[in-house]
Amino acid sequence: MARMHSRKKGKSKSRRPINRTVPDWVKLTEKEVKLLVVKYAKDGRTASEIGATLRDEHGLPDVKALAGQTITQILAEKKMLGEIPEDLLSLIKKAVMIKDHLEENSKDETAKRGLILTESKIRRLAKYYKGSGKLPANWKYDPNKIKLYVQ
Repeated sequence: MARMHSRKKGKSKSRRPINRTVPDWVKLTEKEVKLLVVKYAKDGRTASEIGATLRDEHGLPDVKALAGQTITQILAEKKMLGEIPEDLLSLIKKAVMIKDHLEENSKDETAKRGLILTESKIRRLAKYYKGSGKLPANWKYDPNKIKLYVQ
């Protein structure tokens, strides 16, 4: 499959092993993992940051293999998810950073193209989330009011 905004067809990427068993070195239980996820979420970390912390500090390579649920599912169960999904919010933050850059460097054509591509990804992802019910049907991406979501 080709890349989204370039016509290249690279296949190089890291992949998780197919084996979904919990390694022997993991000493955490399912309940402890869920408590850690909730604790880190209360500290203001995103789901991807929680996963990286569990991997790096606690040696847990896969939360789903141990807990039976993904980090996002655990947070949804505890009603701790944000109103906007994490990947959409990170794209919005990226668009804000590019807009701030363009205010200072208005002739940066590469950044202008990057903003166009990023906003295209935001609209495409928002359309998917509206269809799947994770975003309200009346949610709309407005480039002028974009900074409200980031703050």
